[in-house]
Parts: sequence; structure tokens; C-alpha cells
Amino acid sequence: MIVLVPVYRPGDRLPPLVTDLRAALPGARVLVVDDGSGPAAAGVLGAARDRGAEVLRRRVNRGKGVVLRTGFRYAAAKHPGHDVVCVDADGQHRVEDVCRVAERMRATGATTLGVRRFDGEVPARSRFGNAATRVAFRLATGRDVRDTQTGLRAYPAGLLDWLVTIPGDRFEYEMDVLLRAVGAGLPIEQVDIATRYHADNAGSHFSALADSVRIYRPLVGFAAARLAGRAHPGRVPDADVTTSPPTPATRTP
Repeated sequence: MIVLVPVYRPGDRLPPLVTDLRAALPGARVLVVDDGSGPAAAGVLGAARDRGAEVLRRRVNRGKGVVLRTGFRYAAAKHPGHDVVCVDADGQHRVEDVCRVAERMRATGATTLGVRRFDGEVPARSRFGNAATRVAFRLATGRDVRDTQTGLRAYPAGLLDWLVTIPGDRFEYEMDVLLRAVGAGLPIEQVDIATRYHADNAGSHFSALADSVRIYRPLVGFAAARLAGRAHPGRVPDADVTTSPPTPATRTP
């Protein structure tokens, strides 16, 4: 299994996250992909590498969608046949929740989302944004996905070649993955996870206005295509959707 951690200007939580993930998921490889953070991130990324992570660095900041596709492409090429679990680097995801999401994906062979409950001390913009997007997604697709923007997602190895074909450079990529999964008739599993925000989610790089527009654009396109009776592009390549056995995490470029 590959644990893919997309980062941009990562903080001090990244190195201990690598340690905790490798301890909780023996045999898993932790792959950190940096989105052009520049020289200032060298120390944190070096510490993550020293703790056993594979670290890839992009020279130019392009957005989360580009980074995720970079990680999927690398995993498919260098570690074929391995499932991928995507985890945010900002401390939102408990390691025990990462394990439960990975286990559900292994058990079902389906894309699995870690869905936040949005109870307790949750920033108002996050609570409202998730509720509005959940309603919009259900109206557009007829499917109830309780957390469309969760960064904790597990994908079986057989979907990686499909995932690298999905467009979207920034946060809209994760929305388009869900829409195309619905269009392809793929199952989507959901696992409740704890909701944790540090310093009112100050470490987030999400732009409330610009990224919200990007996220809603594919939703509107999906709804329009559905109303017009056109099929939304969602076909998955002809391949077995399989899950991988664990392998030792030893290679660190």
C-alpha cells in the first residue's frame, strides 16, 4: 500500500505524521509529493525523508490536483499493483482513521472516503460549505456523498490509470473524481472519521472564493449534462480493480 501525502509549504506536523503512519501501517510506503514549496521546505521534507518517506518535489506550484496525479502516476509506475490512500498533511486525519478507511477499501475493493462528522468545534465556513456542497452534489447526481471535499480517500490499485486521466489542477480535481465515479457507476464507500481543525484551520491553502468556484464548475457541468440527457464522461479503463498485499517500506529516493 502507498500512503500519498500531498503537501504545499508543509509544517512541523509532517515528519511525525510519517513516523506514525509507518508504525500504524507496517509495510506501507509513505509518498510525500511537494507542490513547489521552494527552498524553505527543504528542512521539513528532509526530515520526512529521514523518517522513511519517499519524497518527490515539483519545481512550480500547480495545485492539489496536479500533485495527486503526480503521486498516482509515480505509484503506478514504480510500485504497480499497490493501493493508494491519500492523507492530508495538516494534522486533520487521525492515524487510526486512516487505517479504518484503508481497511474498508481493502474489504470492499471500492473507493472509500473518510467523511468528517462536522460536529463539535468546526469553523463555520467549513460546516456551511460542506452542507451546501453535499446538497448540491445530491441534486446533481442523485447520490448522497456526505463529505465531497475530504482529503482522506483510499483507491484500489486498479483505478490508478483512470485517476491520472481526470482533469482539474486544484481542489476541483477531487470533486471531478467523485462525479466521474458516479458517471461510471462505481461504488463509493464512506467511513465516519473524527473532525479535527488546528488553529481554526489556519494551515489550509483553500481559497474560499476562487476554489469554491472551481469546485462548483464541474458540478454544474454534470447537472447540465444530466438534464440534457448526455452521459457524463466517467468510463473506467478495462482493468481488474484489485487491492495489493503489503510490502516493506524501504526505498527512499
